[in-house]
Amino acid sequence: MKKIIESIQGVWQIEELRNKILITLTLLLAYRFGAQIVLPGIDVSQLSGLSDKFDDGGFLALINAFTGGALAKASVFALGIMPYISASIVVQLMTIAIPYLQKLQKEGASGQKKITQITRWLTIVICVVQAPFYLGSLTSLGVPESAFVFGRGGMFWVSSITILVTGCVFAMWLGEKITDKGIGNGISLLIMVGIIASLPGSFMQEIGSRVSGDGGNGGVMMLLIEVIVWLVIILLSIMLVLAVRQVPVQYARRSAVGGYEEGARQFLPLKLNASGVMPIIFAQAIMFVPAVVGEAFGEGAFADFLKTEFTNMFGFWYNVVFALLIIIFTYFYTAITVPTNKMADDLKRSNGFIPGIKPGTETADYLDKIMSQITLPGSIFLALIAICPAIVIQLMNIQQGWALFYGGTSLLILVGVAMDTMQQVNSYLLNKHYDGLMETGKNRKAVA
Repeated sequence: MKKIIESIQGVWQIEELRNKILITLTLLLAYRFGAQIVLPGIDVSQLSGLSDKFDDGGFLALINAFTGGALAKASVFALGIMPYISASIVVQLMTIAIPYLQKLQKEGASGQKKITQITRWLTIVICVVQAPFYLGSLTSLGVPESAFVFGRGGMFWVSSITILVTGCVFAMWLGEKITDKGIGNGISLLIMVGIIASLPGSFMQEIGSRVSGDGGNGGVMMLLIEVIVWLVIILLSIMLVLAVRQVPVQYARRSAVGGYEEGARQFLPLKLNASGVMPIIFAQAIMFVPAVVGEAFGEGAFADFLKTEFTNMFGFWYNVVFALLIIIFTYFYTAITVPTNKMADDLKRSNGFIPGIKPGTETADYLDKIMSQITLPGSIFLALIAICPAIVIQLMNIQQGWALFYGGTSLLILVGVAMDTMQQVNSYLLNKHYDGLMETGKNRKAVA
């Protein structure tokens, strides 16, 4: 404990790191402040119906959590940073099929700069499409016509769409500034603080439900069990994020008498979950399809089954199909984002090789085989964590809003972003000869 306290003190003793943290906190505070500002022309006192719609659990509550509640407040940041995330995913997938984007990706920093610019423009296009859909759905989501102070004429539509697009662009700018000037990945941090913002309210609702429902010691004991289960799931999520398969790699070095001699053995880390939360995001997008198909069929037993089972994200069949899609998309996304051929070529150029495996094609095939082997348990583990909210609701009968923090996209984003940020802070501390926040006793001795 003493070592941890000293490490935390070391954070504030490093001026560069202290400034980065203060910049990050300031920009995050600006984002949270903007999320409370309601669109002009809307009476904030009549938005209770909208809040109820987004806070009663389910997919809408999840999307609202990503915006930090801005969606339920009809805020200027109602679209949040999600259009930028969508644009990034689209550009990443297009890179596989479009030669021009493939060429840019191989050009290094200059090519990445152009890809980033393309992503920004695509973000604006997505915002222009999403903004009118969001404004048009306000009445169906519980906002009465009387809430629109000056009506919903042309001026309201033009000004609101402009403000929503500008809000998203500003949030994108904040995220990029945090990445450049602050600590951690700015876009990810914006999503994380949005999720964290809804955590206390969801937990307080669960406390109120337990106290009024179970009452006495029974309610307190159940809350304690819930917290313990939550911490266990967080621990499992951390294990999923950090788990790697270490492939031994040997590097040949030139000897003093000419030729090459065997160098020190190193390891090539292959992540158990190389695709992150992307399979969950893809799967959730596909889960809209069955309900739409059910609507298209109209009446009938099959149509009713699709409309009933696939509109409840905590239902049995929804989660069975959801888990299967996550496993499939984990394989798909890992295959397109883990370039085993490039890894093999890089090893060959740097005089590296895997003991017992010939450099080149055989190395690429070997790495591809290992990725296939570790992706199966990784995808199953990811699917189990994704459907944990539905499992805990059935086993412990907890509130849906609180259940969303027991797994799925929300929890994995929280864990992944927190670990990434801590690793960056850790690097600063170790470079300045402080004990890292995540160091073991053995590593601390080595640093000292």
